[in-house]
Amino acid sequence: MMLLAIEQGNTNTLFAVHDGNEWIAQWRTATEATRTADEYAVWLHQLFELMSAKTGNRLAMTDMDGCIISSVVPQSIFNLRNLSRRYLEVEPLVIGENAELGIEVRIPKPSEAGADRLVNAIGALTTYSGDLLLIDSGTATTFDIVSAGDTPGAGAFEGGVIAPGINLSVQALHEAAAKLPRIAIQRPSVVIGRDTVTSMQSGVFWGYVSLIDGLVTKIKAEWGRPMTVVGTGGVASLFEGTSTTIDRFDPDLTIRGLLEIWRRNNLR
Repeated sequence: MMLLAIEQGNTNTLFAVHDGNEWIAQWRTATEATRTADEYAVWLHQLFELMSAKTGNRLAMTDMDGCIISSVVPQSIFNLRNLSRRYLEVEPLVIGENAELGIEVRIPKPSEAGADRLVNAIGALTTYSGDLLLIDSGTATTFDIVSAGDTPGAGAFEGGVIAPGINLSVQALHEAAAKLPRIAIQRPSVVIGRDTVTSMQSGVFWGYVSLIDGLVTKIKAEWGRPMTVVGTGGVASLFEGTSTTIDRFDPDLTIRGLLEIWRRNNLR
């Protein structure tokens, strides 16, 4: 089995290839809602050619046996679906449309749970036991509670918290305050800044660590049962070694969830 998994966030889109045993390729591109199926195909074709040249094993888009799509950008789904139909020659599974997830969503309006949040929940349930708190750091930072089920891999999405992402916070500071520059996000060596840039870096970085640790503490207190806290997402690695509340950092949570959903839908 050759599977192309597409995970589209507001900022970046990940394309990953699984050969039935392992992930053999992962590529990222900036998310552009107006990018057409043909444009995606040209870009992917070049990457497949480069991978073939590097490995010596010929691989093309038409070698894909399946495609699964998760997107939080609704206007992009049409073009991603057409990419799969025209160039991979397979009908894709689309989260929120024709994919059975196999997870209970225990919020008043289940349709409001983002595709990425549910995929993360399933990816986590395949790996970790007990109740979970998943922190996904991207354009937004989400804190999602997943309760354990009675059998391995089963569980329920219980809701969570959505906060602005750290990059969004930096952008807002720069755009809203005329004298504040655009800065790179990095861990300052001290908390007290001695100039504008180091003061901003400290406020954004340590303020965000405090946001994470503070919310985790409040969520755990309200939940009332032990939880394993798992960090994932594009900027999660920034907080490794600084957050005192994150137990695991797992960059492959989402694509693992997509693979599990694909298997659940094709092994029924």
